[in-house]
Amino acid sequence: MVRRYGHFDESEDAVQEALLTAATRWPTDGLPDNPRAWLITVASRRLTDQLRSDEARRRREDTVAARQLPEDTQAPAADAPDTNADDTLILLFMCCHPSLTAASQIALTLRAVGGLTTAEIAHAFLVPEATMAQRISRAKQQVKASGLPFQMPPAPERAAKLGAVLHVLYLIFNEGYTATSGPNLRRAELSNEAIRLTRAVHRLLPDDGEVTGLLALMLLTDARRDARNTATGDLVPLADQDRSRWDRRSIAEGVDLISHALATAPPGPYQVQAAIAAIHDEAPSTEATDWPQIVALYAVLDNLAPGPMVTLNQAVAVAMVDGPRAGLELLSRLDDDPRMARHHRLEAVRAHLYEMDGDPAAARAAYLAAATLTTSLPEQDYLRWRADKLPES
Repeated sequence: MVRRYGHFDESEDAVQEALLTAATRWPTDGLPDNPRAWLITVASRRLTDQLRSDEARRRREDTVAARQLPEDTQAPAADAPDTNADDTLILLFMCCHPSLTAASQIALTLRAVGGLTTAEIAHAFLVPEATMAQRISRAKQQVKASGLPFQMPPAPERAAKLGAVLHVLYLIFNEGYTATSGPNLRRAELSNEAIRLTRAVHRLLPDDGEVTGLLALMLLTDARRDARNTATGDLVPLADQDRSRWDRRSIAEGVDLISHALATAPPGPYQVQAAIAAIHDEAPSTEATDWPQIVALYAVLDNLAPGPMVTLNQAVAVAMVDGPRAGLELLSRLDDDPRMARHHRLEAVRAHLYEMDGDPAAARAAYLAAATLTTSLPEQDYLRWRADKLPES
């Protein structure tokens, strides 16, 4: 005979299980004075613990059942809106609240959705960590005070938030593709999540050229990730990568996406970046890359979305076409830019161009300077290795 109280079976099996458990706890330092009484005491305590645990579980299940709305157990009406939207995607749009500045929207989403640390976000924005911490804290309070319901915003509101959402996804992907700090070159979970979320946004807005362009850019860039480091985790630059290890399926998908976007939508920054990535991915080698076309595309990008990172990459492309001196001249525009004062990539690119120009001493000094500015251990190791290959004078 078994009597059921919630999920607890008061049966001989339960008693036997308790006795067996008690037996496994037999003292190892000698027999107790009354072994039978000791065994019964331990077994009864085991039964009591089990009863309390099952009773607590039953109360939790009763509470959940009481809170469940009747409509949750029924099929939705045919004209009901889709309620299966990804919760993370809903949170992504919620964080881009209209009362927040674009910078605060991005920072909050990176923290709440992307899981980045405040230091990582500050690095991405080129601002001090304390400034970013204050920005995120204020953004949290504003969203909390708004009382915004947890649901996907209507179409007009989605369109207004789209720019900030795409920028967030772009930064999350970049942090995953090249981690700003730590022992690993990349954080695959972040780049994978950024691609997953961008696919979700693309399903919502399949005809938006910039959404398509961003997804293409991510796929074309992520296609190279397995060739970016050695088996021991050392960084391998684009020029030295084994292109046979690139993911050709991702490249094909990315090329198809950007080709369609450029043919059907006005060009935007993400589309132009995706076009540049496609040229790199389709080239059989660095030497065979269509650098003049890349220079032309960077000129378009500099007009659409000027910024220090655009100038950095543009300088490398210009050096490949017009020589390292032309690249260094373009790079000099960033020397007084406060956003680049503590960013290692400026010195890293400068070192590369000095080395191309045949100035090993200047290249070595710039490589070492770049190594002191980055908090990524693989990048530090790579930059110091490059410096060590060059003479001091």
